[in-house]
Amino acid sequence: MATIMKQNPLIIALDVETIEEAKELVEKLSPVVDTFKVGSQLFTAYGPSIVQYIVEKKKKVFLDLKFHDIPNTVANAVSSAVGLKGVFMLTIHTLGGKEMMMRAQEAAQQKSKSWGILKPLIVGITVLTSDDQKDNTSAIVLERAKLAKESGLDGVVASSQEAALIRKNLGKDFIIVTPGIRPAGSEAGDQKRVTTPAEAILNGSNFLVVGRPIVKAADPLKAAKDILKEIEKG
Repeated sequence: MATIMKQNPLIIALDVETIEEAKELVEKLSPVVDTFKVGSQLFTAYGPSIVQYIVEKKKKVFLDLKFHDIPNTVANAVSSAVGLKGVFMLTIHTLGGKEMMMRAQEAAQQKSKSWGILKPLIVGITVLTSDDQKDNTSAIVLERAKLAKESGLDGVVASSQEAALIRKNLGKDFIIVTPGIRPAGSEAGDQKRVTTPAEAILNGSNFLVVGRPIVKAADPLKAAKDILKEIEKG
């Protein structure tokens, strides 16, 4: 399992339509942000070119494509992602099961070794933060997080509302990536299980993924700095 180093916990979600918008955000936010998330929207339109651009800017890429398929297909997809030579962390779905997750981790290790590069962190999606909170959501998230750890994954993606439970049960070296982060006083949008940056850090999250509150802000750099101040409070 990966040892968590002290680093900037803020990840900016580049959930925009064009590569020009993405590049502009990377340029503006680079002074205070180390990692940028590339999701399905941007990667489907522009593929590896956006990953290469971010890496050329000496920044890290969180490739959030949420792989979920039969074990062999996911293993091959993960191997291809590692081959991009710039992915810091990537996502797969815990719903794919133990064999799929184990094969993904093995594929990442093998490809990284053959290329002589550091293996990307692999984190498993538990329950999407857009899902409504149910009475058993916490139990489901913990069960999937435990399976992810048993399968050799480096961590999971989970709401801050479940982060404390995961941290308590799975230890300090299990990575927790938390989306659905909203600054104090902002609207939740289509996210259902949200918390503030400070709350997420207090609950045990290692990385906070923030999109619209920064990307759609009139001054993205100021918005990012404000969120970093809230993180410091945590």
